[in-house]
Amino acid sequence: MQRRSRLVVAVLAAVLAVSAGCTVPSFAPNGSGETQAPATAPSSGASGSADWRPCPDIPQQLVGQSAPGMTYDCADVSVPRDWNNAGNGETYSIAMIRIRSSKQQGRIGSLLINPGGPGGSGIDTSVYLSFGEAFGGLPTEVTNKFDIIGFDPRGVGRSDPVKCISSEDQDESFAATPDPVSQADFDKLVALNKRIAGDCASKYGDQLPYFSTEQAARDMDSLRTAVGDDKLTYLGFSYGTLLGATYAQLFPQNVRALVLDGAVDPKQNFVEGSETQAKGFERAFTNFTNWCKATPDKCPISADPRKAVTDALSAAATKPVPGSDGRQATSGWIFVSVISSLYTESGWAKLADAIAELKQGNPKGVFTLADQYAERKPDGTYSNLFDANLAVNCADTNDAPSLDEVRRLQGEWRQKYPLFGGALAVGMLPCAVWQGGRDPYPAGAAKDAPPIVVVGTTGDPATPYENTADLASMLGVGHVLTWEGEGHTAYPNTPCIVNAVDSYLIDLKVPQEGLRCPAK
Repeated sequence: MQRRSRLVVAVLAAVLAVSAGCTVPSFAPNGSGETQAPATAPSSGASGSADWRPCPDIPQQLVGQSAPGMTYDCADVSVPRDWNNAGNGETYSIAMIRIRSSKQQGRIGSLLINPGGPGGSGIDTSVYLSFGEAFGGLPTEVTNKFDIIGFDPRGVGRSDPVKCISSEDQDESFAATPDPVSQADFDKLVALNKRIAGDCASKYGDQLPYFSTEQAARDMDSLRTAVGDDKLTYLGFSYGTLLGATYAQLFPQNVRALVLDGAVDPKQNFVEGSETQAKGFERAFTNFTNWCKATPDKCPISADPRKAVTDALSAAATKPVPGSDGRQATSGWIFVSVISSLYTESGWAKLADAIAELKQGNPKGVFTLADQYAERKPDGTYSNLFDANLAVNCADTNDAPSLDEVRRLQGEWRQKYPLFGGALAVGMLPCAVWQGGRDPYPAGAAKDAPPIVVVGTTGDPATPYENTADLASMLGVGHVLTWEGEGHTAYPNTPCIVNAVDSYLIDLKVPQEGLRCPAK
């Protein structure tokens, strides 16, 4: 069953950007999902242990330098393609990076990191986080005690990546009308998604259910063994909370500490999860409009920000502004730029500027925001974020609605959530027409696991705050930590959140019950 944030390919209306689950260094490419292989290829270790090889080329590729005082080593771990049939000899290779501080003392173990998606590169994210607090990365208190382990889950980035959507189909998906009213436009999206589903089925066939969350969670236990830890310490953002929650249900005895930031509610079915997200984005957009009106010096569309955005979408439907690369700023691209901007409070000003510039005939700001979100490169190609996202989401989903149900919900949600409802309903199309097998994840208690910290942000658009208590309650051992802030995920955004999370990771001190951290 589909119960989490989605990056679906229909109009890519339901969202979870790869690096949205963390703050990256200011000089790093925002939302980068580069999946270039390391210059020194990692190798597999024997007897379940990782054979680490230096790979300073990874931070060099991503950022242009290594973080001071940090060393970077890479390895691959071989895992069964299908954990239910592990003896058949078919495997995937899971790529990892280990980042170790020269100031490390009193080492506790490894901190495994997943940034979400599904489809986000934990290797890339861990590199960004290694640059420390000055750049929005991990606190020194954490890097002094843990090896930082980033991994690309199966099908993602450097780990046997799924790639079955052409750049042309990606462009068509993003450019499409986000909430098509006419049946003809709706049918065009259905046809596009059937073509994409067919291409993925032709290329991967029986492998498609193996990209599920439960399979990836089982891989995580192999990674725990490979890095030599008796118990898992894990930091998961957004979709990474679903991976962590699944792991806790499967291997409760192997949990040391899990921080789940930006909670997904595994109990929600596919439709419930999509509607929850529509509500979350609508609320976040309202928060943006309130900020805009309150700070007109920072917001050139402050007179009526909602109208400015909806007018831009309407105008683009008949006369899209051409960009310098030959693309047109259609309503689809504008909608993606809006989605992109809501992941961080710092994105609000960028959205306001982009909409104001678009009205003057300049779509550069719109395309910049949209391309960061979509991981579209200057040459018009894409990372495999959305390929993997589609494969994982649909493998996890066995309760996608029918096409008629999508169409009905589109009209209902448009009334309830004017800007996002119709688009989020249409965003269920890809899994509705998916041709691969399904492998839904469990949704129950993590019986006998130690306390798990679940972090929620009150203004989170993609994993709405209401999910936080629901996930904590489902696990049975969850403890809620609240950030009264904006944007997607909380750690390491403020001292209050940092202190609470670090104390738990390092000393296993569970945050005070009901702790709410202020926005600033």
